[in-house]
Amino acid sequence: MNILMILAWRNIWRHPGRSGVLLAAIIAGLWAGVVVSAWGNGLMEQRTDYLIQNDLTHAQLHHPDYLTERDPWMNIPNHKDILAFLEEDERVRSYAPRTLSDGMLQSPVKSAGVRIHGVDAQREPETTTFHENLIEGSYLVGNIRNPVLIGLSLASEHNLEIGNRIVLSFQDVENQFTSVAFNIAGIYRTPSTSHDEQNVYVRSEDLTMLLAGRPVYHEIAMMLQGSEMADAVTADLNQEFSAILAQTWYEISPELRYLSDMGGFMVSIITGIIMLALAFSILNTMLMAIFERMRELGMLLAIGMSKPRVFNMIMLESIILTLTGAVSGLLLAFITIAVLGEHGIDLTMFGEGLAEFGYDPIVYPVMTTGQYAVVLLIVIVAVLLASIYPALKAMRLNPVEVNKE
Repeated sequence: MNILMILAWRNIWRHPGRSGVLLAAIIAGLWAGVVVSAWGNGLMEQRTDYLIQNDLTHAQLHHPDYLTERDPWMNIPNHKDILAFLEEDERVRSYAPRTLSDGMLQSPVKSAGVRIHGVDAQREPETTTFHENLIEGSYLVGNIRNPVLIGLSLASEHNLEIGNRIVLSFQDVENQFTSVAFNIAGIYRTPSTSHDEQNVYVRSEDLTMLLAGRPVYHEIAMMLQGSEMADAVTADLNQEFSAILAQTWYEISPELRYLSDMGGFMVSIITGIIMLALAFSILNTMLMAIFERMRELGMLLAIGMSKPRVFNMIMLESIILTLTGAVSGLLLAFITIAVLGEHGIDLTMFGEGLAEFGYDPIVYPVMTTGQYAVVLLIVIVAVLLASIYPALKAMRLNPVEVNKE
């Protein structure tokens, strides 16, 4: 085997120009593929982390039909018992009850449909990071009567500023319409323009008294000690309490479910496409090498080298060349991702378009150890498949016929 390794290495560099071009193509292709995959991973991971930390949380609890029907009367029954259960559960890091309603916002300029979030001014900041999006004014604390937070996009569209008054109209639990004036206490901005245009935030105690005259909650959001606990916690809640539905973030959000499932798959697809193209280059290079070395290979067979050893030598040439390029490409990609992961990729020039879909213009690429392993596995499979035909062709050479030519 040592002799075959030496022969294979020398054969590779008989034509340094050809081998160098193939090596450069492998390095550049893998580097580009891995960096692009890491960029996609970073984009999806940032979106997932933002939604979980900012609003969705690890798990939520609702009336069984609320997410589909969204009727005001579909509140959570026995919410005091549920909150007490969560208070005692060590797996729950924090929780926040919310009162929700769909309604209309009326300003001196025009009207617009909005979703009204009634949040607990103390518990919500302990559970989510939404309060960090505030860019002007103050949070829902203090002596302001009926304070409301609105998005920057909504404020710009309606020419609103801190201290202005708006009217929110919505349906109460008795299906009666209610219109109440709220005072703008703060303006927030998130990465999603559409979210900022469609959502306003008020104090839960203000909204719940207008909806029902008593505390009612449509949603309880939970941050756990770890996201991996979500399945167990929701299962326990569904078993312990009737007439409620507890779900994990993965079950609630189709967008995050798609992003989560697509992460590793995207890396495999991009790497597979690149290696499919490189496999043809490897196949072509090795076939050319065999046609140029037919007399040499025939001589080796004639002096006693077995056909399996010829097969192994050609396979080794392909494997050594490709793995040298693959390791170099992955190392270069690792260094690139480490640097970009520290400083980020600035896509501010596309910031407006990204904001429409809720993505931050600064992306920090991410690549896990498992994904590097998947890339290396794809490379090995591709080179083995691409090398079999040239190696078989070399093994089937007839020494007599080759030396006659």
